[in-house]
Order: sequence, then structure tokens, then C-alpha cells
Amino acid sequence: MAESTQKYFNGVGRRKTSTARVSLELGKDGIKVNDKPIEEYFSGATRAFTYLRPFKVTNTLNRFMGNVKVAGGGWESQLEAVAHGISRALMTFDDSLKTHLRKNNLLTRDSRMKESRHYGFAQKARAKKSSPKR
Repeated sequence: MAESTQKYFNGVGRRKTSTARVSLELGKDGIKVNDKPIEEYFSGATRAFTYLRPFKVTNTLNRFMGNVKVAGGGWESQLEAVAHGISRALMTFDDSLKTHLRKNNLLTRDSRMKESRHYGFAQKARAKKSSPKR
């Protein structure tokens, strides 16, 4: 294992319009998201499965403490952005973890976003009814 000697391990995760800036360091204090414990910010067992998955895949559970700033989007896209950011931060900690994270599809950014409206149409992008003539 080629672990890094730096103190902080940073990663940025994105999903739809959400962005999560993750900063991890060795310790057992836990992770805070927007100054709240992660268990409080993302409550529930199914959500915990999502943000703990990068740690479980790499066998680094309860080894890191950190801070996450997340903004934009809804709670689901924020949750996936946090998991993406944690994965990237773990990769800066130890480059050999990249194969495990890549195999479990944790380093791939999910780029699906809402299609923007098109000029000249009255409704949303997929409705495609032209606007009334003046």
C-alpha cells in the first residue's frame, strides 16, 4: 500500500447540479456535512449505505474524519456527490485504492442533468409545442 504522507486528502464530487467538496484526514471523529454529522444530514440506513460504500469497498471504515461542503440540487444528488467526493479523496490518500473504487463504479461522475428549454418553444424541452405566433 502506497499511502500518502500529507495530512488532508481532498476530493470534489458532482452529480446533476450538486457539488461536494470533501476534505478527509486520519482519525475517528466522524464526518460532518455542512457542519452537521453525516448521520444527521443524510438520515436513514439506505442513505448510509450510499455514503459508506467507498469506505467499505476499500476497507477504510472508521479510519477517517472529515468535513464536507455540499451545495445545489436535491438530497439524492447531494448524497451521490458526497460519495463521489469521498471516493476521489480516498484515491488521493492511496493510489492503489483506485482499482477497487473503479471496479465498483465509484469514480465515474453521473452526468445526467435536466435538459434545458429550447428557444421558440412555450413549454419544457421535451414538450416541443411551438409558442403562439404574434
